[in-house]
Amino acid sequence: MRQRRIALFVTLVLALPAGRAFAQAAIPGPAAGVQGAPAPGGAAGPGGRAGGRGGGAPVVIGPPAPVPAEVAIPRPTPAELDQTNAALKRLIDNDKSAAAPLLKKFEPLMLLQTPKPNNAATFTQTQQRMGARHEGFVAQAQQGNIDLLLHGDSITDWWLQDANKPMFDKYFGQYRTANFAVAGDTTQGVAWGLRNGEGQGFQPKAIMLMIGTNNTGANTAPEIAEGVGAVVMEMRRDFPNAKILLLAIFPRSTPGDPVRDKIAEVNRIISKLQDNQHVFYMDIGQTFLDDKGVFLPDSFRADNLHPQAKGYDLWGQAVSAKIAELMK
Repeated sequence: MRQRRIALFVTLVLALPAGRAFAQAAIPGPAAGVQGAPAPGGAAGPGGRAGGRGGGAPVVIGPPAPVPAEVAIPRPTPAELDQTNAALKRLIDNDKSAAAPLLKKFEPLMLLQTPKPNNAATFTQTQQRMGARHEGFVAQAQQGNIDLLLHGDSITDWWLQDANKPMFDKYFGQYRTANFAVAGDTTQGVAWGLRNGEGQGFQPKAIMLMIGTNNTGANTAPEIAEGVGAVVMEMRRDFPNAKILLLAIFPRSTPGDPVRDKIAEVNRIISKLQDNQHVFYMDIGQTFLDDKGVFLPDSFRADNLHPQAKGYDLWGQAVSAKIAELMK
């Protein structure tokens, strides 16, 4: 019986990827997969990320942001950590099976580690939220008269590029709309911007949010989901009467790329944020793909990340009715 219990415990522990269930991944520095932010007409950054130029002031990880319970990663308290590890050590020390040497050898891998902070769920001033664009958003927020707010990274930012602007006007021209998305930004940067002037001075009727693709290089799926949850919670704090259309992160790359699986996992978790009162979740990713999972011709750029005008048209068609409903 003891051997079966050990085998089950070991299987469960080793099945947990590092940094997943207990957020054990170390906090990355400013160069960990985040590019700088161009103005709304810039090109995609190196490596096909939703960003632009690099450089600028160093990024200092900010304080943790509150996270909704629906997406919170389970983290043991110090007492639970000690209790669990003590129980596991007793099982290993008392094992008399042929696997005992292996259990002892790999004991350090099986013991739970102290959870590390999740930088995706912090208020961190990213390079994208430094300088003129952030200051411009704050000024625009203070002017008010915003009924529909668009927020996210370059995928949302580039609705305003010259080639895509006709699609923006087609679907959002009838509303008093602001777009506070910045190419290259992450969940932590959006949360910081909202807390520091971009979320004060106006009360939109509706918000369309998609964020997290730029976190995929440095964070696990549960960490990204916590970051998205932190942004949603901050929006609920700043805009208590707004209806939030939370979009699933769009697919990127090509079929078979592990990043698609990570994004799918993020989307499964953040779908739990929907309450059909203030938060409405919508996954339109399949709109852009054929039956093999490849982006439809002319809908996305060659980077398999950023929509082109046709992609924005498909996006607008997919959300226009829901936006109109939320704007009432």
